[in-house]
Amino acid sequence: MAPGGRPRVDCSWFRPSLFASFIIILLVMTSSAYFAYPCRWLVGRGEWAFALVTGPLFLLTLWSLVRLNTSDPGILHRGSMEQDPEAGHTAWMHSHAYQMPWCHQCNFHRPPRTLHCKTCNICVEEFDHHSRWVNNCIGHRNFRLFLLLLVSLCLYLVALIVTCVIFVVRTTDMSLSLDKIVAIIVAVLATGALLPVIFELLVQVVAVSTARRLYEVQENNPFDQGCMRNWHVTLCAPLGPNPVLQWKVHRETWSPIHPLPVMPGYGHAARM
Repeated sequence: MAPGGRPRVDCSWFRPSLFASFIIILLVMTSSAYFAYPCRWLVGRGEWAFALVTGPLFLLTLWSLVRLNTSDPGILHRGSMEQDPEAGHTAWMHSHAYQMPWCHQCNFHRPPRTLHCKTCNICVEEFDHHSRWVNNCIGHRNFRLFLLLLVSLCLYLVALIVTCVIFVVRTTDMSLSLDKIVAIIVAVLATGALLPVIFELLVQVVAVSTARRLYEVQENNPFDQGCMRNWHVTLCAPLGPNPVLQWKVHRETWSPIHPLPVMPGYGHAARM
């Protein structure tokens, strides 16, 4: 309670949301400066190819970024207090048995690869990590959108750098102008943002190819079906309903037995 008997207002969501909004504003402002100065100069001299390449990439990047902020990562709704947290629940997948640990916050037994995000206070199916850049979890239902954002943003930043460098080279015989200053600033910002984006993209490529989460440390990964099959499942398989979650309807497929050891790495994980 706050002083005076008033209930304390929870503002824990404000700062992360403000940071995610700042990322969107930074992308829009940097892109606006690029299109208003170096790109406009090139288009004015008949170089329409730069605008035709960077324009769609900007729209795709902005759409995927905003969409990822508001997307459902695969939230599993809270269970019922009538469930017994002491009862053992085991899931069988790919001829492997998994203990379904009890989530004390959401009050149900978590299916395999479902983790509770402490930041969002939700259980997320196929949890990958919580991203501060979009203030949202990355999970089963928005992982493809996350990959789209990484690829489109990487291509867009490369296109910005190449365009600004070409503009500066073509205007070397001209005096310093606002167009050239803006081009240099945009190129520096794009280069600084490109390095972590490429690193994150490479991490996700390895993770998808091996069907492994970074927080998992088990040696034998039963989810790995080969590189090509892993990519097909990630990009093309239907998002739902997931067969793993059918225990909610078909309880006979989930047998309560004595608790099994929890798979290594099935604790809370978060990567920014």
